[in-house]
Amino acid sequence: MVHGHPRNKRKQKRLAQKTPLIAHPDLYLNRELSLLAFNERVLAMAARASVPLAERLRYVCIVSSNLDEFFEVRVSDLTEDALNEAGAAAGIYSTVLERTHRLVEQQYELYNETIMPALARNGIVIINHAERTTQQRAWLRDYVQREVKPLLAPIGLDPSHPFPQVLNKSLNFIMQLEGKDAFGRPSAIAILKVPRVLPRVIPLPAKLAPGKQAFVLLTSAIRAHLQDLFPGRAISGFSQFRVTRDSDLTVDEREVHNLRQAMRMELTQRHFGNAMRLEILRTCPLPLQQLLQEQFQIRSEAVFQVNGPVNLVRLNQLVDLLTQPRLRWPIFAPAWPPKLAQSSDMFDAIKQRDILLHHPYESFEPVIEFLRQAAVDPKVAAIRMTLYRTGISSVMVDILEEAARRGKEVTAIVELKARFDEEANINLAERLEAVGAQVVYGVVGLKTHGKMTLVLRREEVRGRPTLVRYAHLGTGNYHSATTKLYTDFGMLTAHPEICSDMERAFLHMTSLTKVERLKHLWMAPFTLHRNLLRALANEVKFAHQGKPTRVIAKMNALTDEATINALYGASQAGVKIDLIVRGACALRAGVAGLSENIRVRSIIGRFLEHHRIYCFRNGGTWKVYLSSADWMGRNLFRRIEIAWPVLDPKLRKRVIDEGLKPYLADTADAWTL
Repeated sequence: MVHGHPRNKRKQKRLAQKTPLIAHPDLYLNRELSLLAFNERVLAMAARASVPLAERLRYVCIVSSNLDEFFEVRVSDLTEDALNEAGAAAGIYSTVLERTHRLVEQQYELYNETIMPALARNGIVIINHAERTTQQRAWLRDYVQREVKPLLAPIGLDPSHPFPQVLNKSLNFIMQLEGKDAFGRPSAIAILKVPRVLPRVIPLPAKLAPGKQAFVLLTSAIRAHLQDLFPGRAISGFSQFRVTRDSDLTVDEREVHNLRQAMRMELTQRHFGNAMRLEILRTCPLPLQQLLQEQFQIRSEAVFQVNGPVNLVRLNQLVDLLTQPRLRWPIFAPAWPPKLAQSSDMFDAIKQRDILLHHPYESFEPVIEFLRQAAVDPKVAAIRMTLYRTGISSVMVDILEEAARRGKEVTAIVELKARFDEEANINLAERLEAVGAQVVYGVVGLKTHGKMTLVLRREEVRGRPTLVRYAHLGTGNYHSATTKLYTDFGMLTAHPEICSDMERAFLHMTSLTKVERLKHLWMAPFTLHRNLLRALANEVKFAHQGKPTRVIAKMNALTDEATINALYGASQAGVKIDLIVRGACALRAGVAGLSENIRVRSIIGRFLEHHRIYCFRNGGTWKVYLSSADWMGRNLFRRIEIAWPVLDPKLRKRVIDEGLKPYLADTADAWTL
């Protein structure tokens, strides 16, 4: 493995600060193996006959996308650990790779033997070269000559043509050539980098496949015409290949003067990090595999020989092209909240009561309307907002721009280090700055992950002009696409004490002053973890006093050791604990004398389970918190996170009835961990 990459020293420093869970295998499950188990559950959705066929293919693609990130971030850390430590670290690396190989084998088997034959029975076919008719071959040849070949530039390797730079997750071909080049010299190997601008799925005209929806994969089209790129040379062997690289950015904020500029420079290096995985065809000749392994310095365990296209994630394009509605989930339209009129003055409505929104079942539009009204309301003086993931084209950012143009004091806390959204966030930060908004990048060394909006509006209160605060808090991002696909809670409120806490939180993020004592909000990295442990300790105290106890929590991941230990302690005291954890979970449930009172389940369904809910019986009256934070070390100690209480008893009941009880009773999409 290559050690000379300039990012390695910074990464070593970060790795040295970690506390690996593999040190205590009897108490904790390994995080990486737990993540793989999550992807096994996702793949199981692709195997379910009750799931519409196009969606089953999409789940296959989701597994590929998840594994890409797994190798880009998690396996890169494991590789460093395995190289620098003996014993457990090296063993867990091998175990993780073995299990990943099994998962990928199952994925391609499901794709080849179940999903594609089922699509064919529904008139949807991917036609390979051997199956194509004379007319189809003629059409494809013309297409390749017009649309593909002009963009292809194969490189024959020799001393003046070294192995080209291969981008992270890009599609490439390697070829073994016979004969000599144009100058009479032997040149045995050629590399073809496939441009990303080319569509990976090519629809055939309907007249060429009557009664069917037919497609050709770009890889098949190129393979059929590879010989055209090397006139006079024979191709004796070839393979597609794809390299996944370490993509975790490691800017040391304490050593840079301009974080945005440093992030831009670091982004240019992401495509060329150390190679973590090599995907090749199962038919790849051994000499070509060995050459690629040597070139990218890839261990044999990290070579994946696949029975199909090496970039299954790009088959999302095929799903998007399918035209039969019955192959998809039924169209789902989020409802407008029943107690909020669509033409409402949002400030009047929020002033009357807190408004709880449950996405995607309820529309995100009230949040957009709240911000839209704030942007044009002459009484609004200032808007403050955190932005973590908003998407490339964001209506929320458009509204903030309009507010700034209208003279509002707009402050945006933009997180430049939101993984794989760094470039989009840099661009939106520049857009906002261009119209006069104040843009800051949070606190050095911490990611700003909390989702908050605060609006200050001039109103008459008891005959005196006063700045009144209105707010939105959410468990999910201000992203118009994910609000339709992820389950999240959001709350619009004018509660004076909650809004005052939010004002203090924003003041800390912009001015770096010490956070004043907060009355209601739990804020990481300062009080959230401490208050969480205190709430669990209170359940133990109430159990000893014979009072009602219970803990119910829902989150994406649970890996923080101190929190797990507190949960074990509560279980040993007799507290019944139900945890709904979508992804990685390091807690061992059901262990006699340790965690027999803890039940952990994971829900995988149509929507991505994303809300974080913490509920404590508290001796009699439920305490319910909503949050952006998972129970992980990174959320509790290395991010700005917010957990806020649901104070209205009716809304508290709604959170429990809608956000917890259905998942605890689920027998269709639930997995016991």
